[in-house]
Amino acid sequence: MKIDCAIVGSNLLLPEGPASGIILIKKGKIADVLHSLDYAIDTIVEDAGNNLVMAGVIDPHVHINEPGRTDWEGFDTATKAAASGGITTLVDMPLNSSPVTTSCKNFDLKLKATANKLHVNCGFWGGVVPGNANELEALLESGVFGLKAFLTHSGIDEFPNSLKEDLRKALLIVRKYNKPLLVHCELDEWHEGLELLDANPRSYQAYLKSRPRSWEDKAIAMMIELCRETEGHVHIVHLSSSDSIDQIKAARKEGIPITVETGQHYLFFNAEDIADGDTRFKCAPPIREKENNDLLWEALHDGTIDFIATDHSPAPAELKEIESGNFKKAWGGIAGLQFALPVAWTAARSRGFKTEQVAKWLSVNPSKFLQLDSSKGKIQKGYDADLIAWNPDRKFKVEAKNIYHRHKITPYEGRELYGVVEQTFVNGIKVVDQGKLLNLNAGKRLLSRG
Repeated sequence: MKIDCAIVGSNLLLPEGPASGIILIKKGKIADVLHSLDYAIDTIVEDAGNNLVMAGVIDPHVHINEPGRTDWEGFDTATKAAASGGITTLVDMPLNSSPVTTSCKNFDLKLKATANKLHVNCGFWGGVVPGNANELEALLESGVFGLKAFLTHSGIDEFPNSLKEDLRKALLIVRKYNKPLLVHCELDEWHEGLELLDANPRSYQAYLKSRPRSWEDKAIAMMIELCRETEGHVHIVHLSSSDSIDQIKAARKEGIPITVETGQHYLFFNAEDIADGDTRFKCAPPIREKENNDLLWEALHDGTIDFIATDHSPAPAELKEIESGNFKKAWGGIAGLQFALPVAWTAARSRGFKTEQVAKWLSVNPSKFLQLDSSKGKIQKGYDADLIAWNPDRKFKVEAKNIYHRHKITPYEGRELYGVVEQTFVNGIKVVDQGKLLNLNAGKRLLSRG
């Protein structure tokens, strides 16, 4: 068999479990997996040694902000950061770009903006806003992987929150196309915590109290009701309230088509440890208390939460109010795309989880959610050669000089993390080697046609 490349390793994470072997790559695909290291190959051989070789990380929740707000991030910097951290596929949210991806015209501008800037594979979500119901079918037919809606103000005026009837219409449409409706679940209502934040804008505890769990719980209850009524697939993004776990479990038991993700930051950080004025930690919903976050881990372990996604949402320093430390004014978003794997692994290993479980939460389950599980998320013959070799036992310190994000503002800076990505292969092309970016523009635009 004539092949383009072979990856040899003693620690390949295969669907049946860890094994030694050789991965043969041809035309960007896995041509075969041989369970022997004793094989003569007349081609380029990449020796992974004892590093763990697994399918690349898939992140279905990334705000790249291009076109229109490329000064916040952009496809070039985002996909370089992704490749460096072992992400081989990501899916871009319909905001905070300008224009937002709420019509085919705007989607076409988004696609054009990716030209010569994709260093990993990239798919796209469409957006639901009041008044664009007549655009949704065309968006789905154009190749978005599903639709996204907010139940509270998104932070971007061009992307207002959807009302119940907007959501009902959207769910009927996604059901027809067998796609998900992703929902930011917070139903905001006045309460005393809002006045507390007004009086103490630098206080993290005041910010936490300003967005209580009840906002999230009531929103999720409404989405379960709509999911039951329409039978459309609801996906809860960045679950932070452990109080909603029981209602999600009950809905699942009832057979309601609902899936759930949480973010690395909810699993890694705890509210008790966040200093006043450190707006790098501001996100919505907020990072909650340790007791709450321990329950999120339990829900991830038992399958109530399907996978982990970064919700990478960067912004310039002035928008993050880095100098003032004002949580009320600061842009809400965690920048962590480059550290998706080591953050998840560092937190997971401290709780006794294995690399196989982390691979399920970061690769296998996201590929199923995106309906890419016939081509991505596994080391298996016929699958795309999106692969990473990484050392789970090696530590590194997050330093600004090594961050590929456009802005180096992240709450992970200064943290010591386990899990160094040594090599990243995208469509069979080695994009990262020993921390250095090599072959750029190896990524593809992914359009959903299912």
